[in-house]
Amino acid sequence: MPEDVLFCWSGGKDSAMALHALQSAGESRVTALLTTVTEEYDRISMHGVRRVLLERQAASIGLPLHAVLIPPQCINATYEARMREALNQHLARGVQRVAFGDIFLEDLRVYRERNLAQIGMEAQFPIWKRDTRELARDFLRLRFQAIVVCVDPRALDPSFAGRVLDESFFADLPAGVDPCGENGEFHTFVFDGPIFQTPVRFAAGEKVLRDGFWFCDLLPE
Repeated sequence: MPEDVLFCWSGGKDSAMALHALQSAGESRVTALLTTVTEEYDRISMHGVRRVLLERQAASIGLPLHAVLIPPQCINATYEARMREALNQHLARGVQRVAFGDIFLEDLRVYRERNLAQIGMEAQFPIWKRDTRELARDFLRLRFQAIVVCVDPRALDPSFAGRVLDESFFADLPAGVDPCGENGEFHTFVFDGPIFQTPVRFAAGEKVLRDGFWFCDLLPE
């Protein structure tokens, strides 16, 4: 009997690969996608993608979306309180496991496990310790499609914002930049692939510098 799992969804490539791995294994039933949205901007937190595109992702994937609203420059205490409130709603329905797309950041894993343990839930990491170069190759092999929506200019040239993840993108990444951006070098929006029923349609908009990061705005079509 598959176990119910709540999936923490960022809208990006690592989430997509982790969700695909979870569903392909066939041992879990994903009940919903949980995403933090910055309430003042109505966009996915950190990634900067408009909520309407997030909703279209969830609709194409065929899963309910639970958006957790947080304020801009959200402090940890507020983030944790709002996440705890959301998680408790799913726990009350019998969901005891939460899956994440993290790959190798040990401190982040410990943080998630500790917070979940406090309310009686467990964490699951479907792509944990996978080689990120191998994950990037699998991403292309599985015909996922994604676009870079956020770049940390301290790690990567702003010209990478708005680029589609194809073979040339990964070939152009400088040495020291993780192929999956696991250290926060870049964030993406996945718009097609094996977990989607239909592609999420959008047009690339302007690039802006905000809070020290370069964002490529995506406009719904």
